Amino acid sequence: MSENANNDKNDLLNALNSVNEVKVGDVVTGEVLATDDNRQLIVGIEGSGVEGVVPERELGANQKFEDIKQGDKLKLIVTSRIGSDKEGGSFVLSSRQIETRKVWDELAEKSKNDETITAKVSQAVKGGLVVDAGVRGFIPASMISDHFVDNLNQFKGQELELKIIEIDPVENRLILSHKAIVQTEKAQEREKLMETLHEGDIVEGTVARLTSFGAFVDLGGMDGLVHVSQIAYERVEKPSDVLKVGQKVKVKVLSVDFDRNRISLSIKQTLPEPWDGIEEKAPVGSVLEGTVKRLVDFGAFVEVFPGVEGLVHISQISHEHIATPGDVLKVGETIQVKVLDVDPERKRLALSIKALTDAPEEDKPKKESAPKRSSHKPRQSSNNNNAPEEETGFTLGDIIGDELKKHEDK
Repeated sequence: MSENANNDKNDLLNALNSVNEVKVGDVVTGEVLATDDNRQLIVGIEGSGVEGVVPERELGANQKFEDIKQGDKLKLIVTSRIGSDKEGGSFVLSSRQIETRKVWDELAEKSKNDETITAKVSQAVKGGLVVDAGVRGFIPASMISDHFVDNLNQFKGQELELKIIEIDPVENRLILSHKAIVQTEKAQEREKLMETLHEGDIVEGTVARLTSFGAFVDLGGMDGLVHVSQIAYERVEKPSDVLKVGQKVKVKVLSVDFDRNRISLSIKQTLPEPWDGIEEKAPVGSVLEGTVKRLVDFGAFVEVFPGVEGLVHISQISHEHIATPGDVLKVGETIQVKVLDVDPERKRLALSIKALTDAPEEDKPKKESAPKRSSHKPRQSSNNNNAPEEETGFTLGDIIGDELKKHEDK
């Protein structure tokens, strides 16, 4: 065999040995040879001697089918095989999945280094949130916040900082958590709060949650409880009647127990005291409009200003004898009352309904026979008219003594 023949043989062997076997999953370089009617690129895979196709849907985010020309070289990943070697088979390739693989690699690196990512919420679905992290990510509902979230749609379109909980590129599985970020931030804020918050402080917070027994207010890193009795001076049936989630409120710190994660707060103690200036607002002899708040055996408590209730003793409800206040009054009813007595120090108002109506002629007492007001407390009696002071807040003399008769006569 001639030397030239040997050289040609060696060149052929070298060329055959240089041809690489193409496998699914390989990253290759493809040279664009042509396009077909199915909007696919026909590419030659460098170093293999075989061809493949790139469907338009498999182009990258910034690649347009019309802009790609013959001779362009693309970095591609082999996604599947068409036919077999004996049939002269070719391959399906993707530029889009090259970008996806890069994203997965970056996410895996961040997860390894315990770094967080930022992703936009694209959809709220049953059980959690779908985010776009370059690839599809999922936040389970239990990992959205450090407390139960009822309305998932509120997060749609928001960008959230997230911690990678689980990553599996092969299964396209990316589980993320925003709760972990919230907990970390609140832990830092809580430490700062512990150093600055003291009993008696008045601070601003945000209503975070409403329950039947009160409102939880976020002070920035830690929630404090405003019990329903501390929301307002007037009686509040449901916190949701007067407060809304997200509302800014001023609160007074009643007590702090960081060991048990408890802070007691009050909204009403930041408000003006309702009994301030009561002698000017409700002078003796004035007529006020009020709402019946409570009925008891010995009378009715009527709210005449927010947080200010006065007592209409059973003897001051009607000129006629009644067995119980409920015989003529109902809770929630709006009535007119006359102020008989004001005691700002003890926060007591004596009121009368019957003083606003004329007494029957036969019931009008003669002035000379009116009993004198006693300076002594009367004996307790089973009669409702003589209810003890600790129950009514008023002595019998306070309520139906000679002084009250004078007001009735006015």
